[in-house]
Amino acid sequence: MNQIKVNLPGFLVALAISVVAVFLSMIVSFISVILIGFLLGVIVGNVYNFNETVQQGFSYTGSKLLELSVLFLAFSISFSNIKGLGWQSFLILIVTVVVVIYTTIFLAKLFKYPDSTAWLTGFGTAICGSSAIAAAAPIVGNKKDDVAIALAVVNILGSLAMVLIPFLFQYVDISAAFKGLIIGGTLHSVGNVAGAAYAVDSEVGEIAITIKLARVALLSPAIILFNYLINKDKQLPWKDYFKLPAYLWGFIVITIIVSFVQLPSAFIKAMEESGKLILTLAMTAIGLKIHLKKLISAGRNAMLFGIIIYIVQLCIVIALGYFLI
Repeated sequence: MNQIKVNLPGFLVALAISVVAVFLSMIVSFISVILIGFLLGVIVGNVYNFNETVQQGFSYTGSKLLELSVLFLAFSISFSNIKGLGWQSFLILIVTVVVVIYTTIFLAKLFKYPDSTAWLTGFGTAICGSSAIAAAAPIVGNKKDDVAIALAVVNILGSLAMVLIPFLFQYVDISAAFKGLIIGGTLHSVGNVAGAAYAVDSEVGEIAITIKLARVALLSPAIILFNYLINKDKQLPWKDYFKLPAYLWGFIVITIIVSFVQLPSAFIKAMEESGKLILTLAMTAIGLKIHLKKLISAGRNAMLFGIIIYIVQLCIVIALGYFLI
């Protein structure tokens, strides 16, 4: 009870700004409400000097709700839908995720880039943006500034790609299945995928969303691989690499339930929207803790790293799709 009381002021400030973000997203519909919330948080946090108690509430709200948002993502996934993809598409996703994770670790060492920011940016690109970063953050130390920078990068790049890829599709003659694979197999968040794919047409939209959700379903095994790669030099007992945070076990349980129990579509939709709002609130709280100068200076390298990783991912999906789709 005391912890709730201490963190309540920061929570309420973040909540108020999140509400503003939701209303702004209705006006500026081409920008994700999650990104709007984060940017508003950064602006307000740098204009107004909040006291230490409120700042503590921001930290608590950001970390706890970011983890909670992962659970709600699971309501979108159903193994029965994923089965309809075909082995070719699923193989492409597995290969792409594995290669992107390995490339992330390799390039971070090659460029001598701050490990945790690079790792989180790459992992968020490989799987599902903000939620993947939330899942991976405890493994790399959960440094608030590094998490925030990675979140900013994947959300900004995801929003830009959401606009750019449908525009480029006007100049290439490829099938709806191939377009859906490219969008669903590369864009960062489910929202980015939906925005880009349905901007092309409904057929591409349905294919892309299914592919994206199959990619999200790889979150737990990807976390295990990621954990092994960044900790293998520590020579931990093999069981330690399979340790997952409690919310990831919850993610797996919810995925199984949704796959085998016919839940009302209205309930599923409500859970998905709730997850988006919780993620917006978490991102707003994280933004409130960020110093703008540090975000800009550190963000330049992180943005470049994010662009390189995204191009690698895009090239893999296009190359494999050309031969298998």
